Amino acid sequence: MHGSVNEMEGLLAAPMAALDDEEGARIPPDLPEVIDAHVHLFSDGVARAIQEWFDRHAWPIRYRQPAAALTDFLHDRGISRVIALHYSHKPDMARALNRFMAEMCKRHPMIRGVATVLPGEPEATQILEEAAQLGLFGVKLHCHVQCFAPDDPAVTPIYQFCAERGWPIVIHAGREPASPAYKCNPHEICSADRIESVLTAHPTLKLCVPHLGFDEHRRYANLVMQCDQLWLDTSMVLADFFADHSPTQTVVDLVAKKPERVLFGTDFPQLPFAWDRELRRLAALNLPRRVLERVLAGNARELFAL
Repeated sequence: MHGSVNEMEGLLAAPMAALDDEEGARIPPDLPEVIDAHVHLFSDGVARAIQEWFDRHAWPIRYRQPAAALTDFLHDRGISRVIALHYSHKPDMARALNRFMAEMCKRHPMIRGVATVLPGEPEATQILEEAAQLGLFGVKLHCHVQCFAPDDPAVTPIYQFCAERGWPIVIHAGREPASPAYKCNPHEICSADRIESVLTAHPTLKLCVPHLGFDEHRRYANLVMQCDQLWLDTSMVLADFFADHSPTQTVVDLVAKKPERVLFGTDFPQLPFAWDRELRRLAALNLPRRVLERVLAGNARELFAL
């Protein structure tokens, strides 16, 4: 465990209320192809446990269907592909999660599934090798849930594995949303400076930080300008859900300079609002068509080799 959470506040010091906003039936027809680069798929038992945790400590999850139904939901609304993410919560959990994800990919061609592993667990690289044989591509890590700092030496074998194979890593390394319910203090273990150290130590690693590095949006945007190994996704932070933490202008400024480094993602189904809320807000920014094409689909296609 890293640090104390007893006096930690963070945005999830108390659970947040869900929004009862309307949702669209489909993607607006004037938008280019949309790939959701941040979708969570878990087996029913794991999904229920996550939903219960969110109910107690974060926000009510709006979409609670089984994984196959969630995939159909997005497909029926016009999403062309999804990058499916998951994360192991404890040792000896990753293999089962990876097998489930591989099976989902076989059944649903729209899914590009990544692997997961717990940093520091025995046979971590062997677990990833097995995941590669199952057809998975890339790794998802979550510093808050798995309680590790991005520059912890325990993660080095995972970085090396991914760098050697050209796999991207999606790593929740932003400090927020932080909760006292975590077994570690995200504000102590997470920072853009630590991610910069990782990129320096692993110059061929492809790394994507979700939520625009929430809550260090500007720092991560500046880091993207310096490092061609770094991508950011937009999941949840453009939805105007977290008060006083809107990075809209940061996104506008960033895509004007580095449109190839920003991916659209939602965090579906773990949302307290409509599935298309962030998509509609992104479309309302009136970005150039070529920028929308990159952010909504092109960058995900390149990073995840679709």
